[in-house]
This record gives sequence, structure tokens and C-alpha cells, in this order.
Amino acid sequence: MEYNKIIAVTGLPGLYELLSSKSDGAIVRSLDDKTTRFVSSRVHNFSHLESIEVYTVRDNVNLVDILKAMEVSKDMLPDDKDAAALKNYFTKVYPDLDFTRVYSSDLKKMVKWFQVLQANNIEIKLTEPEEEEVTETVDDTAAAEAKAPAAKAPAVKAPAVKAPAPKAAETKAPPAKAAAETKAPAAKTEKKKEEEKPAASKKATAKTEKKEPAKKTAAAKADKPKKAAKKR
Repeated sequence: MEYNKIIAVTGLPGLYELLSSKSDGAIVRSLDDKTTRFVSSRVHNFSHLESIEVYTVRDNVNLVDILKAMEVSKDMLPDDKDAAALKNYFTKVYPDLDFTRVYSSDLKKMVKWFQVLQANNIEIKLTEPEEEEVTETVDDTAAAEAKAPAAKAPAVKAPAVKAPAPKAAETKAPPAKAAAETKAPAAKTEKKKEEEKPAASKKATAKTEKKEPAKKTAAAKADKPKKAAKKR
């Protein structure tokens, strides 16, 4: 029987061995009369002895420390019905107990529990955590290396490169518009030249048309004297 399986049940005297636990209670066996019974968790509360702590004038200690001190002490166990004898006994065995918070009923329980444990030859000790066997393999070492924090590389300041200011992009846009605007009048002037070319040609034709009648009049003048000469 192991100490970590021993429990105290509220409302029931003595100590019990926890055989199995269920959702609505537990099956326990009494260390006094060895009877087995089901105890409902709706009615009773269970407390593992190894989880119980005792008030002291310093930090709280586990019940095991008090029971170990009682086991080592050569003083006779007091009568659990005598409150003064109980206090005198624990003052000698464990003087750091805070008797303002540890009452006579608590001292009485510790004496009874110690007697039950001694009668059942239960070794008083806390359960030691089991050490997990470590079997390193190639995959485990790789996983451990992956989990290890990567060493930070020295910070290297990159040369600061100034990005072109947004205003520069805005100033470039107007010249493009100006170029477009300057090209547009040039196109208009070319159109004007083309329009003006027909006008000039028309003027030239008009001049030529005016000159031709002049030639005719000159010819007519030349013909007139000839006619006059024939009359003579």
C-alpha cells in the first residue's frame, strides 16, 4: 500500500485507500476495518494526504514533514482527547506550527492518522516524479535543433536610399502636358499653312486670269489699226 493512495474523506472517520475513482464518486477501502464501499462525491469530499499542507509561523509545510517529525520523535503520543497535551506534544515535535491557525481538532487528526499509518506499515513519503527516459535519435536531435532559438546575426545597416519625393513626380507631369500643348499649336499652324496654300494658289490663278484679258486687249489694239488701214 502506497502513501499517495491514502485519502481522507469528509464526514467519515479514519483513512481510506483509493481503489478507483468514478465521475460521481470513488470506491475506497477503510484502513481500520478493511471494508470496501462506494463514496459519493456529491456528499463527501476527498483529500489526498500528500496534498495536505499545514500552517507554520513561516511558510506552509506538507503534512509529510509533520508526520516524519512525529516518526523520529521519542516522545510518547499524547491522548487525543486532551487538548493541552496535544499542544505540548507538537510544541516539542514541531515548534514552528502556527497554533493560532492549527486547531486542537487538527492536532487530534494528525495523531490519529499517524497511528493508522503506523498500524498498516505504510511508508510516509511523497511520490517522486518519474524521470522520463531520454532516447536521442537523429530525428530527436534535429527536432531539438529546430526548436532551439536561432542565433541573431549582427545587424548590418543598409545604406539609406532616398526614394524620389512625390513632388518630383508631380512636377514631371506638367512638362508633359506643356509638350502636348506646344505640339498642338504646331499642328494647328501646319493646318493653317495647308489652308493658306489653296488661298495662295487661288490668288495666283486669279492673277493669271487677269493677265490673259490684258493680252487680249493688246491683240485687239493691234488689230484695230490694220482694219483702219484697209479702209484707206
